[in-house]
Amino acid sequence: MARPSQLYLLSYNSVQALGWFVALLRLLPCLAPPSSVHSSYAVAGDLTWAILETIHAAIGLVHTSPLLAFLQWGGRTHFVLAVVRQIPEVQSSPSVFITFMAWSISEVIRYSHYALTTLKVCPPWLTYLRYTAFIPLYPIGVGPGEMWTMYQALPFVKERKLYSGFFGKFSMSYHSFLVAVLAVYPFLWMKLYLHVFKQRRSKLGKTGGAKKRA
Repeated sequence: MARPSQLYLLSYNSVQALGWFVALLRLLPCLAPPSSVHSSYAVAGDLTWAILETIHAAIGLVHTSPLLAFLQWGGRTHFVLAVVRQIPEVQSSPSVFITFMAWSISEVIRYSHYALTTLKVCPPWLTYLRYTAFIPLYPIGVGPGEMWTMYQALPFVKERKLYSGFFGKFSMSYHSFLVAVLAVYPFLWMKLYLHVFKQRRSKLGKTGGAKKRA
């Protein structure tokens, strides 16, 4: 009989996989007329409720780093809620579409893999896809996606003095904070990227050719 923790993780990962799949289905029509990539924010919505993954890692429910889980959640939450939601001008940018597409594809794969692994029925091809698809998807989502969107947001942030009430307490502006975020973003992202490469070697072997069941 499955333990309550296994049932919970199965439910959580299944719901996440379904949610991201629905988001992906809503994004795909943006590639064809009469829709456009400019409507991607409206159809994708706010995909930010993965804070539970940080909690899962912190309490030992899953074997992953709480810090890395928090960095991923924090980065995405800041991107969606603090930048994209607050600045309508960037919502129509192709970079937002690129971000949500990269997130959706990678997360459909990742959560499907987690759910089936919990059931111990994960096919080898899905394990291989889980630890291979991220190689192009992560850089695409970060570079021409998240970072380019934040760069485009800088003039609007400065003009409107966004979050001045909060950041004024620290004698700085949100514009300066966002510039600092852009400066350190590649290094924080690389830490996560290399971590997944380490997982890939563990799951697929050093040559990447052995397809092991997770």
